Amino acid sequence: MIIREIQQFGEVRPRARAYLCYLFTRNMPNLLPEPNIDIVIAGLDKIAHEVDDFEALYLLNHKGEQIIDNISKDREKVGGIGQNRSAKSYYYRAVREKRCVLSDPYPSTLTNDLTVTASFPIYDDQHILKFIACIDVSLEHILKIAHPSSLQSKFGKTSQVIYSIFSLSLLAIAMLLLFNGMRSLFMHGFAFNLLDIEAMFQSTILITLSLAIFDLVKTIFEEEVLGRNERDENSSIHKTMVRFLGSIIIALAIEALMLVFKYAIIDSAHILNAVYLIGGVTLLLFGLAFYLRAISQKREL
Repeated sequence: MIIREIQQFGEVRPRARAYLCYLFTRNMPNLLPEPNIDIVIAGLDKIAHEVDDFEALYLLNHKGEQIIDNISKDREKVGGIGQNRSAKSYYYRAVREKRCVLSDPYPSTLTNDLTVTASFPIYDDQHILKFIACIDVSLEHILKIAHPSSLQSKFGKTSQVIYSIFSLSLLAIAMLLLFNGMRSLFMHGFAFNLLDIEAMFQSTILITLSLAIFDLVKTIFEEEVLGRNERDENSSIHKTMVRFLGSIIIALAIEALMLVFKYAIIDSAHILNAVYLIGGVTLLLFGLAFYLRAISQKREL
């Protein structure tokens, strides 16, 4: 997913920049009396042999014009000489900051996929800008380069599939509960133009549990599959926990109320069971209140 990849790039960006800038620093001449373009091209060739997955390497002059064809392992990506790239962020940021920079992800003109560009300014001994060396790497490959291991990327994709299966399974359960709740409501709750209180309570419980599970499915799918994490990840987790527990408490409270009415009318000897259930609901409410207070105090700190 594109959103997840961009978020991962934000996490590994310092490592990615450090790696690519190290390659430039080690292979590019700098602060020489008169930087030779042949020496610079030879340095680009060395980088091309060190980096397996890259789209193109190229060289700009001090005005931002490309002065050599792209160096690429894909013949279709060779070319580009004469193009003016002075409006690109990787050009003017490198000129302004006077150091190696790594751009934000942007759609590549070569592949139409998200790409990042590392650019390295080359100066002469008088600190006059002569060239800007650039390397384009796809967002997918930069994540593989910057990750501690490729297994994490594979595991992440496997986790997405597993979470998707769990989400679909829970969604099916939520829809089944909703269907049975609605069926119980319309088939039994209003039978023979009479209001069946017990059927109404049962329908309410099923629909409330369906809502709680659906809310959980929504959170799991958005955060683990789509990667749409909120800025405050802990806040998102707490919000989901409160909503889920709140729905469960409501369902249990309705069940307890239903049992009170049922035993009061049919068998008052078992009404103590309903009282126990009410006591359990009360304890859950106290627990939820304590949880909310603890979270509030933690944020204040």
